[in-house]
Amino acid sequence: MSFYDAVVPAYLLILNSLTGELTKTEAHCETKKIAPEVLLGSRLYPDMLPLTKQIQLVCDHAARGCARLTHSAVPSTPDTETSIGELKQRLANTIEYVKSFKPEQFEGGDAKDVTFPVGPERTMTLKGQQFLNAFSFPNFYFHAVTAHGILRHNGVEIGKRDFLGVS
Repeated sequence: MSFYDAVVPAYLLILNSLTGELTKTEAHCETKKIAPEVLLGSRLYPDMLPLTKQIQLVCDHAARGCARLTHSAVPSTPDTETSIGELKQRLANTIEYVKSFKPEQFEGGDAKDVTFPVGPERTMTLKGQQFLNAFSFPNFYFHAVTAHGILRHNGVEIGKRDFLGVS
């Protein structure tokens, strides 16, 4: 398996599944007469980030992960989304960005150094494979599953199959 095949399909699977979950969220809000903003601001616990920020971070980790692993310019996307539609558009933009990478861009990326921020004034350098396994994927999946948990906790009828994109 190529490094590209280990990275890009994994990001795309979850980005697409979150898009589907947000579509179900729109229907849930309409059926239950819930203002979507209520869910967008929901958290699993008061000190955790709200749904909107969880989705934004999923997108950031996918886009920045691909960029760093291919030594491409790291994109910066302002966090301006205030609706489910805008979050779905951010997911769509991220999906298109991730799809724009070609397998050859990842060649040797598993062994190349990746330097990334780990705080306001600190950076860390890891080999690509270690960066993917110890930083990018764990953060990406953490925020994706937290977004899923927020939606499920608030009554959106989604489950594991939705998260895995097989519903």
